[in-house]
Amino acid sequence: MDFDLTTEQEMLRDTVRDVLARGYTPERRTDIVGTDLGWDPQLWRTFAEIGLLGLTFAEEDGGMGAGPIEAMLVLTELGRRLAPEPLLDCALLPGGLIARVGTDAQRKELLPKVAEGELRLAFAHAEPGLRWPATEGATHVARDGDGWRFTGRKHPVPHGDCADLLIVSAKVGDGLGLFLVDPAAAGVRRTGFATHDGLRGADIEFDGVAAEPLGEAVDVTEAITAAIAAAQAALCAEAIGCMEESLRLTAEYLKTRKQFGVPLRTFQTLTQRAADMYVSLELARSMSLYASMSLADGIVDPVVASRAKLRIGRSARHIGQEAIQMHGGIGMTAEYPVGHYTARLTAIEHTLGDSSDHLRFLSRSVADHQMVEI
Repeated sequence: MDFDLTTEQEMLRDTVRDVLARGYTPERRTDIVGTDLGWDPQLWRTFAEIGLLGLTFAEEDGGMGAGPIEAMLVLTELGRRLAPEPLLDCALLPGGLIARVGTDAQRKELLPKVAEGELRLAFAHAEPGLRWPATEGATHVARDGDGWRFTGRKHPVPHGDCADLLIVSAKVGDGLGLFLVDPAAAGVRRTGFATHDGLRGADIEFDGVAAEPLGEAVDVTEAITAAIAAAQAALCAEAIGCMEESLRLTAEYLKTRKQFGVPLRTFQTLTQRAADMYVSLELARSMSLYASMSLADGIVDPVVASRAKLRIGRSARHIGQEAIQMHGGIGMTAEYPVGHYTARLTAIEHTLGDSSDHLRFLSRSVADHQMVEI
């Protein structure tokens, strides 16, 4: 199996790395996150210009036609710089749903606007009190003449505070359907909030809101599962970037910080702990690559996604905690970046199922495996 990147993939990675290096320093990120929007509209336009907003969309839909490996490379660079732009939440994940189940007219109308940065989407799926995987909820949709009306509540909706159009899931028959809802429509109450990692979300209530089916008003659970698996792989890739930078910052600190007149790297216990962080990173990197390569081969398997997410969650917790502890007091300050990386890693671990959710999900299939006798 060839793990080497193609020339085009290397160019994509390097381009994104250069753009983010120019756009973000730890100080500037703090300033941007502190704004009402929470991310940089100018950088968002740059993302559109270089094709990132339509990265995984088909070329006929205004995208680049790239696949999961390219998405993995881009999200890793976003994680490395802690870029708060909602590439996954407002473009790739909801855009992928439109590409999977939308009509030809919906794809041709919406996806080019997303790719050009003119339209921001959000996937409203999670509901209060429901843990991953959320296969049913209290949100319901009913016929209203020739149309449909929504009632219910979605929370949290990642970056739903800035979305121009919502893709909302609701019970349809024995499964889940998807509907398009205008967040400015009558009957929608949207409350934005900041998350603990500095990003944004929304609590959205629907009271008899007019809705349009995305595609047909039928069960599209399979498409939702596939889109979430791709999003989980993307989050794993972003976490790799965060963990790489956390380890780099920790190693540099051990080399330069002195205790009792000698650098911390001379203390064997600390270097052994740093080595353990490296092992956790490489375990996570291999599982992230496994998840993305499986999707690239056309294999959409929630078990693969859960295995990757579980490993990423465990590695993220280990690396984040060790990075802060080995930095000492400075690791807890808002002025130093290592605490922000740990906050983002914690948020990723809790997004689309935390480690306990995925362990519970995987344990259900243990009986399906054959017993090995030694």
